[in-house]
Amino acid sequence: MADRVDVYRRLLKMHHRARVGHIGGNLGCLDILGVLFRDVMAPEDRFVLSKGHAAGALYVTLWSIGKLSDADLETFHRDGTLLAGHPPARGVPEIPFATGSLGHGFGLASGLALGFRLQGQAGRVFCLTSDGEWNEGSSWEALIFATHHRLANLTVVIDANGLQGFGSTREVADIEPLADRFRAFGADVEEVDGHNPVALGHALSVMGDRLRVVVARTVKGHGVSFMENRMEWHYLPLTDAQYAQAIAEIDAREAAFSDARDGIAQ
Repeated sequence: MADRVDVYRRLLKMHHRARVGHIGGNLGCLDILGVLFRDVMAPEDRFVLSKGHAAGALYVTLWSIGKLSDADLETFHRDGTLLAGHPPARGVPEIPFATGSLGHGFGLASGLALGFRLQGQAGRVFCLTSDGEWNEGSSWEALIFATHHRLANLTVVIDANGLQGFGSTREVADIEPLADRFRAFGADVEEVDGHNPVALGHALSVMGDRLRVVVARTVKGHGVSFMENRMEWHYLPLTDAQYAQAIAEIDAREAAFSDARDGIAQ
């Protein structure tokens, strides 16, 4: 099983070879996905990536647990690939829905969770959304549905990096404080550092008697100094020189990443 630093390196390599962007948001949610798939989710659980432009982070996470191969990742963004820039509709068993038109994934996850309950299935459903995605009315409709039906088998994680396609979330349409808004709808809410595997593991493992919301505070472009908290890395591909610098910085952080990872077992 690949470790945390390997996953960061592999994401950068995959995006660099494909010459595509969305790297900042992918780096920002890698830790959330890693903890979910490697420490929290059981075989009967399901995951929905509502922020579909972070598909690269999902693909390398699946690679890290042996569900996708290096050969699969080499096809990323190429003609005829299963691994497109947004999650595919079919072909990867761990991906239940094609997503990427923001605001739809949480509703799909809510329906899946209700279906599990009606059929007496034990699985939990986890859904990752962006913070900017909560500018979409459909996200709030799904929240009303999920809290009304007390979907205790559903956890929605907000990748709250404070940036979206045209600026900061505060500049575009400020909806902070997020945690208070979700509590007002009757959800069970916890706010955590989205790059702390221990805190994430604890928060994502909790299951109560109602919808669970985890607001994960993250850094867009996490781990690479020239990308961190920079809106343009929502779009830009890496040049060869930038790729070399990014890999060097991730390598330099290896000890810190490993220490944080080891804390889960303590």
